Amino acid sequence: FDFLRATGQKPRVLTGHANGLITLNIEEADDSIREKARKEMHEPYRTLLGHLRHEIGHYYWDRLVSDTPWLEKYRELFGDEREDYSAALKRNYEQGPPANWAQNHISSYASIHPWEDWAECWAHYLHVVDSLDTALRFGLRGEDVEQAVEPFTVNDLYDPKAPDAEHVILLINSWVQLTTVLNELARSMGHQDFYPFVMSRTVLRKLHFIQMIVKEARGGTRLL
Repeated sequence: FDFLRATGQKPRVLTGHANGLITLNIEEADDSIREKARKEMHEPYRTLLGHLRHEIGHYYWDRLVSDTPWLEKYRELFGDEREDYSAALKRNYEQGPPANWAQNHISSYASIHPWEDWAECWAHYLHVVDSLDTALRFGLRGEDVEQAVEPFTVNDLYDPKAPDAEHVILLINSWVQLTTVLNELARSMGHQDFYPFVMSRTVLRKLHFIQMIVKEARGGTRLL
């Protein structure tokens, strides 16, 4: 990690990942600066932790996907990362995201390029696992919430026949139920939504794909 601060001179300090090094612009710890960046980039959500998890996703793509048996499966699900990245960025900034981005991506930024799609999904995978772990330690379970939410089924997963498919679906449905309530509570206090994202079935398949890779890397044990 490099923790840097902009001095007003070139080169600019940008939070990002390159060749195994994650650079963090420490000014993003300033709420006003981070909020200004969020508005300029038209993002519904921007936190220091979320940005860090996104960049960690790029780091682990190099170690868990690139040049591994998972690569072709990744390309089938996320797209071909060999697509010109600079051209993809230029197209997004000039034309914006595809009109139907929400059907296949967790955020509009994820639609830019397969690398960004992976990094965004990785960040959200960690959001889900960490938040649910905290909730469960306080005895909070999504299934205790009474609300009309159509649940996901194992057939919505990347691999419905995975040994822990039922467990994954239980966690994801619990997440959807809990975040629905937390969003309503946040609105009751005049705050922004706790989790301002909609998880489509395509996104769920991507999260399950990541979970399978992480589980394999951990020798068959889950994070949650």
